[in-house]
Amino acid sequence: MARYSATPANASKSAMTRGSYLRVHFKNTHETASVLNGLKLEKAIQYLKDVRAHRQCVPFKTFNGGVGRCAQAKAWGVTQGRWPVKSCIFLMSLLDNVKANAEAKGLDIEKTVIKHIQVNAAPKHRRRTYRAHGRINAFMANPCHIEIIVTEESEAVPVANDKKALRMTRPQLAKHSSVLRRAASKNKA
Repeated sequence: MARYSATPANASKSAMTRGSYLRVHFKNTHETASVLNGLKLEKAIQYLKDVRAHRQCVPFKTFNGGVGRCAQAKAWGVTQGRWPVKSCIFLMSLLDNVKANAEAKGLDIEKTVIKHIQVNAAPKHRRRTYRAHGRINAFMANPCHIEIIVTEESEAVPVANDKKALRMTRPQLAKHSSVLRRAASKNKA
């Protein structure tokens, strides 16, 4: 088994997949993957389908130099967004793979959540382009490694109903006690 950068808390309730040296832009894939972290598996797949159909955009928060603005990015609280189709295709294939791995382990797909998704830069593919006056420039591809860990979530524990103890500062306590004393003196009279 390959080494992952994170280990799931409960390995029996988790499924993993990874892709190495994938020929897809690192920066676009990083931004797309950061949106998927924490989503349910089915919701993440639907989101990527929406991005491919231009119904939703991928918000660009980290690598956003020169990225144009779009109205769909307002849903994420930013102004810049794009629709990186190739990144969506690669991530969808990895999500399909992790879904199959989860089914093989007997996990409930409806409850699986993406707990860890990481995109790392892979070594660049070197090419060259020929320029005017006999010059040569680098012409590189920026591939990436992607790893995904999904976990089946257990039932959420309900929030306790008991009220928290009221904490007051000294001036608030003094004011509160004087109000209580006045109320007590009115009740006596």
